[in-house]
Amino acid sequence: MKEVAEVKLGKKVEKAVITVPAYFNDNQRQATKDAGAISGLNVLRIINEPTAAAIAYGLGAGKSDKERNVLIYDLGGGTFDVSLLHIQGGVFTVKATAGDTHLGGQDFDTNLLEHFKKEFQKKTKKDITGDARALRRLRTACERAKRTLSNGTQTTIEIDSLFDGEDFNANITRARFEEINSKAFQGTIQPVEQVLKDSQIEKAKVDDIVLVGGSTRIPRIQKLLSDFFNGKKLEKSINPDEAVAYGAAVQAGILSGKATSAETADMLLLDVVPLSLGVAMEGNIFA
Repeated sequence: MKEVAEVKLGKKVEKAVITVPAYFNDNQRQATKDAGAISGLNVLRIINEPTAAAIAYGLGAGKSDKERNVLIYDLGGGTFDVSLLHIQGGVFTVKATAGDTHLGGQDFDTNLLEHFKKEFQKKTKKDITGDARALRRLRTACERAKRTLSNGTQTTIEIDSLFDGEDFNANITRARFEEINSKAFQGTIQPVEQVLKDSQIEKAKVDDIVLVGGSTRIPRIQKLLSDFFNGKKLEKSINPDEAVAYGAAVQAGILSGKATSAETADMLLLDVVPLSLGVAMEGNIFA
């Protein structure tokens, strides 16, 4: 990433603000810092991805000066985070955060993969479980189908000679895809409930619900979230793929003293510790 940035900018990159999933523990955050140092970067700050997205939303929508409670729903390829922030006068205060570092679009791909594995075995009496190449090709097709079903209601998977000379063709509807992943989709609501509980803010008092991460393009995800907030309209005004990077860039500008606009000059970011603090007692007991 450092090399990509240097090629794009045409000059050396020495400092960086790095974003991580909100529910990363201290070891994971330190490993990220170490990776930055190894690559030759001076890591100015590690910030949570939903917090960075909130900065992007607050500035992009011109709402950093207005008092608002903003919920960031960040569902990416491999992690899921929810953060609730209070924004007023350029001060971004994180009230609560929750999430799952092992839930994301890849899990939806895996569930679809397992479905098609069984379908292939049913049609051909052959099991592709031990064939890495066949599994890789099928996973790629599943990811493509998932993306297609975010816009269309059905799609077809076609793979020539998937395994042992057998071609594989199958149809999948959006409804069936949603059924296959219903448990995983529903599981994203629990962290939303958790941040509301931890922040002691009623869901009726949440002003904006901002979608971040490519997996939030899935219609069923959007409906579940909107229904949870009693039909409230979801904010899609920022690019879900770029919001985190934009927010991190703003924070980097502030920390390096290069942010000169009035909107960012007095910006203050107050985050929370996502996990409990404690000490290790005898017997490796947390207290």
